[in-house]
Amino acid sequence: MQAISIGLLGLGTVGTGVVKIIENHQDKLMHQVGCPVNVKKILVQDLVKERTVKVDSSLLTVNPADIIDDPEIDVVIEVMGGIENTREHLLNALKMKKHVVTANKDLMAVHGSELMTVAHENGCDLFYEASVAGGIPILRSLADGLASDRITKMMGIVNGTTNYILTKMSQEGLAYEAVLKDAQRLGYAEANPASDVGGLDAARKMAIMASLGFSMKIDLDDVKVKGITEVTEEDLQYGKQLGYTMKLLGIADREGDKVEVSVQPALLPSSHPLASVHNEYNAVYVYGEAVGETMFYGPGAGSLPTATAVVSDLVGVVKNMRLGVNGSTSITPQYEKQLKDDGEVNSKYFLRLHVHDEVGVFAEITSLFSNHDVSFEKILQMPLKEKGLAEIVVITHQASLSNYENILMELRDLPVVKEVKSSYRVEGSVSV
Repeated sequence: MQAISIGLLGLGTVGTGVVKIIENHQDKLMHQVGCPVNVKKILVQDLVKERTVKVDSSLLTVNPADIIDDPEIDVVIEVMGGIENTREHLLNALKMKKHVVTANKDLMAVHGSELMTVAHENGCDLFYEASVAGGIPILRSLADGLASDRITKMMGIVNGTTNYILTKMSQEGLAYEAVLKDAQRLGYAEANPASDVGGLDAARKMAIMASLGFSMKIDLDDVKVKGITEVTEEDLQYGKQLGYTMKLLGIADREGDKVEVSVQPALLPSSHPLASVHNEYNAVYVYGEAVGETMFYGPGAGSLPTATAVVSDLVGVVKNMRLGVNGSTSITPQYEKQLKDDGEVNSKYFLRLHVHDEVGVFAEITSLFSNHDVSFEKILQMPLKEKGLAEIVVITHQASLSNYENILMELRDLPVVKEVKSSYRVEGSVSV
């Protein structure tokens, strides 16, 4: 079989890793696919920029048509980022019968179903393993390894920046702003970290995972999102005291035909495997009706881990080329989308209140919860330095989200409550 020619869109962090792996692992690739794999053209913004990988200048171009219109290029690998311009490039590549591998979670979360449809219409592969959790093969596991099972829940840490921040806050008792500055200095957080700390990056990944795992078209707007910007070191310390660890969790849960997808800071029992995933690492817990519980763990970003996922997808494309089955692996969603309403989303909750330190206050708060059929699992109460105030921390038993939000509204209007300081979802129970 003749050599496979690659057109690479982008030569940044991940693109550099892709070039290195293709060059350094050529013998492994030859063994896997039975032919040489060569990068023929690379789209860049600057032809003379210094780079960490040596590339012949004749391979570089600033014109995407040099890749998309070249009949000799078989596969386009997109690692340039962006959404609208990138969408146009990939749609054009697919219409030119070129297979596509992308690491672009933003693009796939917004335009994934359109791209998949065009790929299928043109008999092309569109693979995107690297768009979620970097070097962890979670999408391939959902599509292939767990294909015979019915996935009921996916829960994971899919953003390394926020996990690094929460790890440092928890272990060193530091404030959010201080840790964020440290993360930016070390390169774990962007100069503008809004997408990460606001939960949007994780939400995009959860939309992709939920669509694949539940075989249902989940859009980014279907994901309820809350970031970590309001998390305090006090919240983390109280969580610890009660036996919990806080993580920014992506949760995709299916009961019957209905699903819920969310991203939010949540408390996990400190004994849960996800609680021990620290710093920039990612991990995804998958529950299947047949397989039970499985966990995927590894680096969620970085040049070589992400590039490894990209090149693994490339190997899949070339194997399909040899078998003549390109374009047949994309599966249209099996189920109509049905989202749970707030009355069907059930969880436990952590709540921290500042109240007036008076007789009967706790009884009044307890009565309010009781009126909504919600009881307490754990309670802490302690005086505050501010005279006449006390702090109450509770973890509730299971409650519907609609019920709990009604409780929060009524608490804010209760004269004995000075302030609702914080509120988080709780996943699982601490064994006594």
